[in-house]
Formats: sequence, structure tokens, C-alpha cells
Amino acid sequence: MPQKKTAKKKSKKKTAAKKVKLVRILAIDGGGIRGILPGQILVQLEAHLRKLDPQARIADYFDLIAGTSTGGILCCLYLFPDPENPGRPLFSATEAVGLYLEHGDDIFDISLWQRLRTLGGTRDEKYDAAEMEETLKHYFQDVWLDQLLRPCLITAYDIKRRRAHFFTQHDAHDAGMNFLVRDLCRATSAAPTYFEASRIFSRSRIPYPLIDGGVFANNPAMCAYSECRTIDQGADGRIRKPTAKQMAILSIGTGNKCEPYVWKEAKDWGAIGWIKPVIDIMMSGSAETVGYHLDRIFEAVERPTQYLRIEPDLGNASMEMDDASADNLQALREAGLKAADKHDDKLKAFAKLLHDNR
Repeated sequence: MPQKKTAKKKSKKKTAAKKVKLVRILAIDGGGIRGILPGQILVQLEAHLRKLDPQARIADYFDLIAGTSTGGILCCLYLFPDPENPGRPLFSATEAVGLYLEHGDDIFDISLWQRLRTLGGTRDEKYDAAEMEETLKHYFQDVWLDQLLRPCLITAYDIKRRRAHFFTQHDAHDAGMNFLVRDLCRATSAAPTYFEASRIFSRSRIPYPLIDGGVFANNPAMCAYSECRTIDQGADGRIRKPTAKQMAILSIGTGNKCEPYVWKEAKDWGAIGWIKPVIDIMMSGSAETVGYHLDRIFEAVERPTQYLRIEPDLGNASMEMDDASADNLQALREAGLKAADKHDDKLKAFAKLLHDNR
């Protein structure tokens, strides 16, 4: 009889050892210069991870990172390889948010001539993309999508083929789906009325005319969820084609400060009057809808703690996606720090969840 009990104990230990790890997903919304907000929140998350692992970087603790527009740029920064140590990320979370704090005013700089020529963005794109392209080249050099350190999904919209386009590192072994990182960042952030539509080429020289993925998926968390359901995550002990029960998703927005539109004014708007409100409503409505559905998906499988959505308060910062004035950059940084502190307990708990499933 004692031998049988011992055998049962061994069997339990064996079963515990085979426990599969959760597939960990990070999704970051679009929002222009407001990317500072999720950037600062992820600085806090990385700090918690470093208490558990002094060498921790964001890329070490997620199996898939998804981003739209500014979120797509952050995604690439976290996954960018160190040229001197290609298996490790080059940028810390602090260095990643530095792109916005150090170069935001250059990217969203508008000369008097550009303002007059475009009538403030109503006749042509509001900003010359040259500064953004120069910044992207400075950070990403000539690195290709397939060289990023982890699977990722970055959204854009193909205006010629009239369909969503997803840049995915795990599919980029095909030259037709491989792109320079700086080009795909230019494409995902080509926000209508702000920047000229991009035209980039795959490694096999196929042209793609693309605009900001925020036009259909400003919150890319649902896209990331769907992608994980199809890709093979079976390596290193993770389940293949996981369900929600076998995932952990951290989804971060770029600031919530929805100001109401007055009916008496809106009812008389024409095409020009509706341009800006439609973009705003489309982006915020898309993000809210994704959050609503993911909340219910994780509640349905009784795993609510495996989905964390953080939508920071903008505080004193402007809701404009292109306000890169010195005062607003500081206000955005402060709002990001406050959001990180407000959600610190949740971030700490999520960091432990990520670490336990490494």
C-alpha cells in the first residue's frame, strides 16, 4: 500500500512538471504623440520585471507584441535587436519612450509655409513626413521585419487592395511579407490628414500603398488574440493555438479624454467639419469595442485576471495626437507616470503572472 501512495505522489509531480505556460500578449493602441502614455506605463512594468530578473526587458516577457500606429513603433522598439548582441533587445522601455520625448517636436513640426500651403491640413497632409522618416531611419537603420526578436503584429490598411494589412514577424520568412522595419513603421503611422499615405516595398519589391492601421483597429488587442489562435506557439512549453483560457493579454491605450460633440453644431457640419470628429470617434469607438469584447471573452472562460486593459487619463495633457509642444510633452509624461502609479498594483501582479509563465 505505501508503494501505491508513493506512485501517486510521483504521478502528481510529473503532471505538475508538464503544466503548459500561458501565451503572453502585449497590445498597444494608436494615438500619435500620446504614445508617451503607454510608453511610461511599460517603463513601470519593466521596473517590476527587473525586480524579478535584473536583466529583464519587455521583449523577454511577451510571446507576441501587437501595435497600431504609435503602438506599432513602440512594438518595434521593444523587439529591436542589439547589433552587438543580436539575441537581446537594444532598447529598454525608458529608451523606447525617449523617441517621443526627444524627437516628437521634430516629427510634428509645421512650418508657416506648410500651414499656408495645406490650409492647416485641409488641402493636403498637415505634416511633411521627412522628419518622421529621418527619425525612423535613425532608430531602425536597415533592419528587416524577420530580424525582430519575437513574433509581432502591426496594423496598416492597403488603400489599393482595399483590405487590412498585417505586418507579422513570424511570417516574414517569405520575402513578399518581409519589410524594412523603418518602412512598416512609416506605414502604420500614416494617419490620414496628418501624413502622406506611404508607399513601401516588400523585400521581393512588391509595392504596397498603406495608411495608418487605426482606421480599422486602433486597439489591436483583438487582432493579436486572433493571430495567436492560429500561430504555432508550441515551442518552449507553450500550448499550440491557445484559447483565451491559455492566454494573458495586457492592452494599453493612449489616453482617455473624450470631449462631447454638441448636437447643435454637429448637425450642420459638412464634409470638412466632420473630418476631425470622424477620425476621433472612429479611433475611440474601435478601441472601446475591442475592450468590451475581450472583457466578456475572458469572463466567459473564468479568467478575468488574465486580461488587463489600462486606458490612462490624459490629465492636463491635450487630446490632440500631434501636440508636441514642450508643455504638452511634459504633461503627457506626467500623465503617464500618474497612470503607472494608479495601476501599480495591477502592473505588479501582471508582472508576476508574466514571470511565472516565462
